[in-house]
Amino acid sequence: MRCYRPRVHDLLRLYDERVRATTLDQLPAGWTGERDGPLARCVLPHGTGFAMLIDDASGVSEAELAGLVDRTVGFFSGRKMAFEWKTYDHDRAELPALLLSRGAVAEPHEALVLGETAALAGPVVVPPGLTLREVRDHADFVGISALKAAVWHDESTWLATELESRVDSGEVRAFVVEDGAVTDGPRVVSAAWLEPLPGTGVAGLWGGSTLAEYRHRGCYRALLAVRANLAQELGYPVLQVDASDDSRPILTRLGLHVVGGTTPYQFAPTS
Repeated sequence: MRCYRPRVHDLLRLYDERVRATTLDQLPAGWTGERDGPLARCVLPHGTGFAMLIDDASGVSEAELAGLVDRTVGFFSGRKMAFEWKTYDHDRAELPALLLSRGAVAEPHEALVLGETAALAGPVVVPPGLTLREVRDHADFVGISALKAAVWHDESTWLATELESRVDSGEVRAFVVEDGAVTDGPRVVSAAWLEPLPGTGVAGLWGGSTLAEYRHRGCYRALLAVRANLAQELGYPVLQVDASDDSRPILTRLGLHVVGGTTPYQFAPTS
């Protein structure tokens, strides 16, 4: 355990310094952002917002932190926008209560997982009867959006457009696992994408959704391997994941590390 703790600490520090601190430099195409002290506030192209502390806020008083929350709520409510405030376990302890008292609703906690790309790289073993391929066509992104809606019960109609735009711009590389034996043609049964963050040495593993009837067959593991191989080829030695309870055990078993956690707080749009 003595060897493990410094490893986790180093990975978390790397994440804070290279990923969180550069959030405004890494915004996807179409996003706009501004800085307010230690906070980044962003407006997304599909009309929602996002906020996150990107610097250490330990020097900010509780009153100043409350003011930061109020300014952010006012910023988005003035635009009648829903927005997400992404928190981390190592953020200021007062922050969750401040968000909840302003009307936020907490979504499920996820593990912040980081580790060496080499731990996940290797042979891509696709489950029998299924195929894995990289996607670029509009119909593929519609299929991914439908998959996400089925898995998470979230009708995010903007996902297909945004993901297609980000693939076209070269910001992300997306992959699907398909079942070609279904009667209505190939069906997307699992999907995920890789987001390299230029200048950081870190690439994000995103998506990672699989239909319930196709789980425990190796779809997620195959998507991990193909993205890790690509990250290694592109020169990104570290991978980062916001992992659900389903994916976290797979990632840690393969050699990545839980270095912390994250909880999104959702604010509904004002009428």
